[in-house]
Amino acid sequence: MSMSTLIPAAELSKAVGAFKAPDSFNYKKFFNMLGLHHRSAAEVENVFHILDQDRSGFIEEDELKLIMQGFCHEGRQLSDKETKELLKAGDKDGDGKIGMDEFIAMVAES
Repeated sequence: MSMSTLIPAAELSKAVGAFKAPDSFNYKKFFNMLGLHHRSAAEVENVFHILDQDRSGFIEEDELKLIMQGFCHEGRQLSDKETKELLKAGDKDGDGKIGMDEFIAMVAES
């Protein structure tokens, strides 16, 4: 499954384009622009599975760095600073990765 089957391509491009500048990424605004908080639980779980590229059941730091590319191939890599901030925001249990429940909580916060 690709992200564009869940979210219209135009919305993906618009959201990715809004954060083209280095160190401009804000996950709450990004998720909000994509309307993730209005999606069904199953759709949000599908987004998580797409972003979990190694199928480990977690989104690790190296996958977070590529989060915008996970939504749209036009997306840029996050900077180390952005990646660490995103991990800090989502990693509620301190294990260094974001699990499904943590991702769902991040979407709900947006």
